Amino acid sequence: MSQTADLEILLPVHNEAGSIRQTIEEVHAHVSKLVNVRFIISEDGSTDGTKEILRELSEAIPMKLIMGDARKGYLTAMRDGIRLLEAPYLLCLDSDGQCDPADFEKFWSLRSESEIVMGWRVHRADKRFRILMSRAFRAPYRMLFGVRLNDPSCCYLLTPRSIARELVEEVCELTQGFQWEFIARAHCKGISIHEVPVNHRFRASGRTQVFRFRKIPGIAVSHLFAIFKIWAQTRSGPGARA
Repeated sequence: MSQTADLEILLPVHNEAGSIRQTIEEVHAHVSKLVNVRFIISEDGSTDGTKEILRELSEAIPMKLIMGDARKGYLTAMRDGIRLLEAPYLLCLDSDGQCDPADFEKFWSLRSESEIVMGWRVHRADKRFRILMSRAFRAPYRMLFGVRLNDPSCCYLLTPRSIARELVEEVCELTQGFQWEFIARAHCKGISIHEVPVNHRFRASGRTQVFRFRKIPGIAVSHLFAIFKIWAQTRSGPGARA
């Protein structure tokens, strides 16, 4: 379905057949009241019927579909989606239904005041081990980059196309932490960032496809190495924009 869009919403999707219809329809119902919107769905090798649901939804809701059989991972799914961005603004969300689209109006009202508007999950509806992992990771992250945000891993993020395109090719180290790296690199370039409190909900169905308990040690180690690599790159690179 072709339509001029002022905003494109990027959702990375993997095995969300139980909730993806509800999530997309709810987001579209809220956001389309305020702005002409189109989805960019970066599907990541789903095997549970998600692809069929997305094809059906695309007949009624404006969207670009990126689909394939191979699993490419969260980071690549995000980068692939951003590369298809055409609208003046990009809204990033996760596809698990935890982001409340009713909060979008706050983001849209602040779009001219800051180059990045991102959510702050004040009452985060995740398992405790995930919350503790984020808090532990935030300590070295803050030390290295000086980012004083409350929630730099929040997936609820609005930014102009120019910022998304400026950063997308640089964000390549944190395989499961796209937002952490996006914000670190933006901060190092002097890009303005504004946090807004958001309602964070429990998953609509199923369970996380990435942060399962058995995977946490490996993810933690790889992410620690990655942030030191990013820190070295940002110190030796061009730095802030002219």
